Amino acid sequence: MRSKTVKPLNEELVGVDAALRRAAKAAQALARKTKTPCYVWKDDKIVDVTLTKTRRQVSITTKHQ
Repeated sequence: MRSKTVKPLNEELVGVDAALRRAAKAAQALARKTKTPCYVWKDDKIVDVTLTKTRRQVSITTKHQ
């Protein structure tokens, strides 16, 4: 979910948000294609976004036992 669009203070920074989103999407696609992890900071935790939801839940429960 994206927050409100904020007008940048500097005109040179207008396309930075879109460029970062494109780069993140490309990095995730490459990680899935090469079966390598792609970690992001989400909800105060480091999460591998290439794992499917069920695999992520299994890996979390096995680490905490």
